[in-house]
Amino acid sequence: MVLTQFLSPENIHHDVVISSKKRLLEFIGKIASDAFQKQYHDNVCPVECFSNLFKREKLGCTYINNGIALPHAKLAISPEIEAKPTAIFLKLEQPIDYEVNDNKEVDLVYALLFPEGTCAQYKEMFQAIVHKLNDKNLAKQLRAAQSADEIWQILEYTDKQENEEID
Repeated sequence: MVLTQFLSPENIHHDVVISSKKRLLEFIGKIASDAFQKQYHDNVCPVECFSNLFKREKLGCTYINNGIALPHAKLAISPEIEAKPTAIFLKLEQPIDYEVNDNKEVDLVYALLFPEGTCAQYKEMFQAIVHKLNDKNLAKQLRAAQSADEIWQILEYTDKQENEEID
């Protein structure tokens, strides 16, 4: 269970209208802020989420392949809260310029926000997510999905297939 471990159905958005990479990161920041507030009752500012995502992008582009981006960042969460990462999945209505050297456009986005101090703990899981998202068949299915519910089902099925292969 890799793709759905930190993702919930309410954090999947289908046919999102976004005009630029900056607007995308702002949108993710708002969703992440709401998710942390709902799950942990901890106020995480949407501007802080955006700022951390933006800073991470400046270190190196989070485009992974095949029109898919994996923006990620650390967030300062109250230490007394045992917070886990939060994932957000977006299928964009139209691809956007993701400011990659070869002008690649992005239409699928899997964002991951980690509580500060937990990055090492989830490093292998992060690499597994990258590996899964690089599957061209999975990307094709996600692009064909007609709703957020259908995206959730595809991701859940992918995770179940992986678990059956391990057993």
